[in-house]
Amino acid sequence: MLLRLLRRSKPDPAVSEKCFLVVGLGNIGAEYAATRHNIGFMMLDAWAQASNVVFAPGRYGDRAVVHDKGREFHLLKPSTYMNLSGNAVRYWQRELNLELNHILVICDDINLPFGTLRLRGSGSDGGHNGLKNIQEMLESQNWARLRIGVGHDFGQGRQIDYVLGAFDEEQKGKIPELAEKVVAGVRTWAFVGIGQAMNQLNTRPKTANNEE
Repeated sequence: MLLRLLRRSKPDPAVSEKCFLVVGLGNIGAEYAATRHNIGFMMLDAWAQASNVVFAPGRYGDRAVVHDKGREFHLLKPSTYMNLSGNAVRYWQRELNLELNHILVICDDINLPFGTLRLRGSGSDGGHNGLKNIQEMLESQNWARLRIGVGHDFGQGRQIDYVLGAFDEEQKGKIPELAEKVVAGVRTWAFVGIGQAMNQLNTRPKTANNEE
């Protein structure tokens, strides 16, 4: 047991430098599948489908592995429910012998307009319970997080109902395009670095008054 812990404490550079853990946050169960809170799951489902890989049940969650130009992306959908997501992230970070800068977490954000993306290399949980638990379990804020705006069209005291509600039809139609942007940005993060990925992703969606 001690030998195993010692091995995990010193990641093998030849393996870990080309290995990345991408975590999509959400809640398990059919009743949550299409909800705003599960947009992290949706992004990884789209990536896996486009890469012709499937998720398999594993410790603390469902996992799929995408091999891409010498990189190995471990896509993880925690089965611990949102508020205990840190258990899954910590387990797989240790199991894969990864430094924290090889972890990226995708989650929803009600403080951003729908479709807006915000990538950061570190930071606070911003009131998101999933990020908060991950921060507590990893004992650090120094890991990347990609927030996806889901809007905030709800009245006082209706936040939980809103995040556990489904996207409207117009928003559902935009999810595939959004997933393509997210996957492209995460690949840039792994291949080029967090700075270039932030430049690529951190823009507002186009609107009638914003033609960037």
